[in-house]
Amino acid sequence: MAEDRHVDRALPAPLIKARRWVPSLVWVVPIIAALVGLSLLINTWRAAGPRITISFQTAEGLEVGKTLVKYRDVTIGHVTAITLSADQKSVIVTADLAKSGLIAASYDTQFWVVRPRFGVGWVSGLDTLLSGAFISAEPGESKVPRREFVGLEDPPPLLHAREGKPITLHARDLGSVSLGAPVYFRHLQVGRIIDEKLNADGSGVQLMLFINAPYDRFVSESTRFWNVSGVEVSLGANGMNVKTQSLMAVLAGGIAFGTAPPLPTGLSMPASAHLLLYKDEAAAMAPPDGDPHYVRMRFDQSLRGLAVGAPVEFVGVNIGSVHSIDLDYDVKNRRFPVIVTAQIYPRRMGKAYDALVEEGAAENEEKMAQLVGELVARGLRAQPRAGSLLTPQLYLALDFIPGAGKVHYNAAARPLEIPTIPGSIDELQLKLANIVNKIDALPLGDLARHLDSDLVGLHDTFGRVNGEVLPNATDTLAALRGTLGNVDRLLSDDAPWRDSVDQTLGEARRTLNSIRSLADYLDRHPQALLLGRPAEKPNTEVPPTTSDAPP
Repeated sequence: MAEDRHVDRALPAPLIKARRWVPSLVWVVPIIAALVGLSLLINTWRAAGPRITISFQTAEGLEVGKTLVKYRDVTIGHVTAITLSADQKSVIVTADLAKSGLIAASYDTQFWVVRPRFGVGWVSGLDTLLSGAFISAEPGESKVPRREFVGLEDPPPLLHAREGKPITLHARDLGSVSLGAPVYFRHLQVGRIIDEKLNADGSGVQLMLFINAPYDRFVSESTRFWNVSGVEVSLGANGMNVKTQSLMAVLAGGIAFGTAPPLPTGLSMPASAHLLLYKDEAAAMAPPDGDPHYVRMRFDQSLRGLAVGAPVEFVGVNIGSVHSIDLDYDVKNRRFPVIVTAQIYPRRMGKAYDALVEEGAAENEEKMAQLVGELVARGLRAQPRAGSLLTPQLYLALDFIPGAGKVHYNAAARPLEIPTIPGSIDELQLKLANIVNKIDALPLGDLARHLDSDLVGLHDTFGRVNGEVLPNATDTLAALRGTLGNVDRLLSDDAPWRDSVDQTLGEARRTLNSIRSLADYLDRHPQALLLGRPAEKPNTEVPPTTSDAPP
């Protein structure tokens, strides 16, 4: 025990020192990676923009993680999710925008999917055939933020505020004009149609044009627009005239514009008139028609060939068109007259209207009734006439008929009623019917019997001519031929009587000369007929070459 205690005392107590920790090189890489990841996370958080959702009808061409959101072809975000809406009638596209795309998160921003689109004369989105579809954004003017949007199925008509002027035209229908069709000024393309849509009430259509700068300065309050689609063919006194703007206008349609001429004194054009699309240049450049008036005409004849829209002409000038055609019933006479209502524009009469209406007088129904009454008293009548010999189409002619009888005119009737006369075709049919009746009244049977007997007698006469007259005529012609042969021989140059004839003609010529000399002498000395010729005095002068004395 003592020995053990001695041993314990001899051993010193151990000194424990604390070990110093030295970091290992193995931790350097994870720490650096963590720092880089943290910096990237901070930078991503700082560069990240808002998250938005866009509703489309279909997700055609869109892919999560691949489809980009662009503005002016600059990437400002990408698609992160595509899901169906709650009612499964559309798709909800979730996109994360970058910090630079914060402008696209405003209240009036428009989004649409850019895909290849083709039209007559234009193409868009062709580059997406290789790169794939993408979502394009067009920010508006609002500064109010927004996170949920409804995407457009078609691109908006005007992008990126190009230099020029957008114009909206109103028309009854599109006709042959299509989206992307050109706009011409003096046959030079200066713009195109960028949008077309139906009016809210369905009464017409709206066309949005964009006139490129600097040509937009030619559009003013007096500018008129008209349709130049297709080919215009007209036939007049100078022959056939074919007019078109260009081949593109023939295929896709087109619109042209120009400046209207100054209006006559007293006329004014509404401020919105330049927003109308006219059917042709003549209608666009014509002066305003003024207020329309309705007149009614009652015809007791068939009006087959007269259609709604047919022209109404006053002494050859178009002043309106047929508005409606209705069938009426006359109980007293048990007939079915035709009631035609026409819409006329008195202003189209031009200077004639100014002469008939007092200067400065307001145009109203009473003034119109008085004017029509004066014209009816002078023989104004409505008559259906054929518009062409090739077609059965009719038009209404308001013309003054010579010798027209007096008719009752009610100035208080509304609409005004203009008296009528039968049409030219009906008059022709009546005359033809009278001719046919007269032909039917002729004794054609007796005439045929007499004609048959006359033909029999004529046949007998021709038989006698062939049997008797013609042989005698042949003998007479043979004798005449022999006589002419004898005369020909007598008149030949070597005939013996030619010398005697020459001598006789010489003597006759000398006799005529002597008679002429005697006549000249008697003309100078008429007393020689009673006293005779005086004795000649001796004369030594040389006598003249022509003797005055008679032989």
